[in-house]
Amino acid sequence: MRAVIQRCSEASVAIDGERVAEIAAGMLVLLGVEGSDGEEDLEWLVGKIGRMRIFGDADGKMNLALSDLPGAGVIVVSQFTLHASTRKGNRPSFIRAAAPDHSEPLYERFCERLETELSRPVARGRFGADMKVALVNDGPVTIVIDSKARE
Repeated sequence: MRAVIQRCSEASVAIDGERVAEIAAGMLVLLGVEGSDGEEDLEWLVGKIGRMRIFGDADGKMNLALSDLPGAGVIVVSQFTLHASTRKGNRPSFIRAAAPDHSEPLYERFCERLETELSRPVARGRFGADMKVALVNDGPVTIVIDSKARE
């Protein structure tokens, strides 16, 4: 599993002109599922994201995690393009991205586990939909995490 996390002062997801998710300050998570991903990848990534210290403390240093900020929001958006291969030519290949029958259940479980980890609701995009994702990246802080690159 691969995630791009972005600290934001606000974020939203719209589908067909209708806003389906929005948060104030918090984190936007773009989540890509690879064909070989499973529960172990999911659990590791949920823990990593929940404890990632990217929010400022009283001194402005990145020492706080989502779990330290009960008022911070989270939006998770499924994004298969995170597994694009650009090795050959100019058209990306998505062969490593998991098929929907594998990735959608993992995406849903990821959101549920993150809700449990953080003890708060997690806003979501809609799996497979054409979404318009907007955010104001705070910092900017953008971090890529890959469960296959744990060591």
